[in-house]
Amino acid sequence: MPLPSDPLRKLGFLTIGLFDQDNPGRGHESTLDIIELGERLGFDSAWVRHRHLQYGISSPVAVLAAASQRTRRIELGTAVIPVGWENPLRLAEDLATVDILSSGRLNPGVSVGPPMHYEQVKHALYPDTADAEDFGYERVERLLDFVRGKSATDFSGVEGFEVFSDRVQPHSPGLGRRMWYGGGSLRSAQWAGEHGMNFLTSSVVKAEESEDFAEVQLSHVRAFRARHPDGDQARVSQGLVVIPTDSASPEQRAKYEEYARKRMPRTATPQGPARMMFAPDLVGTSDQIAERLYSHVAFREIDEVAFALPFSFDHDDYVQILTDIATRLGPALGWQPSV
Repeated sequence: MPLPSDPLRKLGFLTIGLFDQDNPGRGHESTLDIIELGERLGFDSAWVRHRHLQYGISSPVAVLAAASQRTRRIELGTAVIPVGWENPLRLAEDLATVDILSSGRLNPGVSVGPPMHYEQVKHALYPDTADAEDFGYERVERLLDFVRGKSATDFSGVEGFEVFSDRVQPHSPGLGRRMWYGGGSLRSAQWAGEHGMNFLTSSVVKAEESEDFAEVQLSHVRAFRARHPDGDQARVSQGLVVIPTDSASPEQRAKYEEYARKRMPRTATPQGPARMMFAPDLVGTSDQIAERLYSHVAFREIDEVAFALPFSFDHDDYVQILTDIATRLGPALGWQPSV
């Protein structure tokens, strides 16, 4: 097995946090339990996805606020918040608040673009301004400015018994350096670098320069770092669906293999008008997965990962997968658990 020049430095995981519509509390508790387990296993970070008008986490910032009170060390991230659903000033307040509550462990990941199914939801989301809303990069720039402490108003001072600030409060000084952009295109990678953000790659990219997923992802990593003030030291986290089977039962292995088999056709060629490429799910023993990762040209370019947990598995499946990642796959990649 070829060895990377440097060991994996940070190991994280990503969950969607599904729940039963008739009993949403149980699903949210499962997500929080999984994050607590991640900390006990030594993971460096736990990330949650964002889903609106679905049976998944719709308010990741609130969920991570709860997680911040159940953990003490593990970093907590969003992958990603689509800012088209958000008011940047209000979101900045929420992010800063949770960062303070977590003692500086929040890693907010965001993305641009119109909300999913915008034509059907715009009258509920923006009844008076639907056709005037800007869903481009400028929306993230506003968020970055507010998080980084730029003025939000020209008014400050004392009015009666109340004291007003001209910037978002609370202000968390380190949060601006922990803002991530989740991108799947070359332009997004360049933009994130130009604006001093960190970069989240994912299992979905646009087939712009190649139809080889790993090559496309590698081009994004290099384009990001070429535009970032920190150059080759700029932070990039790779996200792939990884399912180790070392301690899985025969029934679990069969389920995992069937899950990956059903999703495999979409990885063969670019999909749809946007020519989206999907990475294959990696299922097998930790040694098998490590070998496949070492042959992945984009993986060899990074030293941080946030492996995605599959959708719609059971809680016990996630416990098995996370345990194998932390105790077998991580060490096979040169990673050491945090304590």
